[in-house]
Amino acid sequence: MTDRYCVLGNPVAHSRSPVIHARFATQCGQDIAYDAILAPLDGFAATVRQFAAAGGKGANVTVPFKEEAFRLCTQRSQRAERAGAVNTLDFSGDGIFGDNTDGAGLVRDIESNLGLALSGRRILLLGAGGAARGVIAPLLACRPASLFIANRGADRAESLARQFADIAAVDAGNFAKTTGQIFDVVINATSASLAGESLPLPTRIYAPDSLAYDMMYGKGETPFLAQARQQGAGRLADGLGMLVEQAAEAFLVWRGVRPETAPVLAELRAQLTS
Repeated sequence: MTDRYCVLGNPVAHSRSPVIHARFATQCGQDIAYDAILAPLDGFAATVRQFAAAGGKGANVTVPFKEEAFRLCTQRSQRAERAGAVNTLDFSGDGIFGDNTDGAGLVRDIESNLGLALSGRRILLLGAGGAARGVIAPLLACRPASLFIANRGADRAESLARQFADIAAVDAGNFAKTTGQIFDVVINATSASLAGESLPLPTRIYAPDSLAYDMMYGKGETPFLAQARQQGAGRLADGLGMLVEQAAEAFLVWRGVRPETAPVLAELRAQLTS
């Protein structure tokens, strides 16, 4: 029988996950069906249980349900515990197992697809919400020279830094606190690009060969990447690769095989630029 999977979100119609996982399944010879399911804002848990009860094997979780998915799980991976959020559910065992593949997807996109080793780099992470929290431990595991978390409100950034202090020392503060510092990698984990906004970042924060990375993606440059180009970033990258890589990590959790991401990423990129 065909194994059923889905992505749960609200909204969810825009999701590219069904296309991505269909390509992965064909490539790996896996008999699966993958759908996008709109979960009511007040009915996420009921939707998950209904899908599992009907024979669903697993699900991806997107906004705004990742923290609720975390609470729903009966078992969680270590990286999900660290992230405080879950984007991958597995129903194949007893109960509900939760994982978070976002950080692994980000690191793999930067290091494998973009060819930039994060070890020894000075990293600036913009934002102190769930998107930022989900990638901090994987970034620290790469042993960067430093990690600075910057946010409009310093309190949230400083609180987040303290939560990961057992792994490594993390600096934090508001955007202005980065004045006078230089970074090799600047990662935007805020929703500013979705809102069409730029961030109040100091000038001259980018090293000559630096990478500006936006977790968001779309047709053309995001507002953050346009700003980064103007401020002297050496390279620009959006989050499409992260999307594909985190999906591949989820596929590995479910099916025990890692698909090749390059052809799928190339197809999605061509669709965005056509």
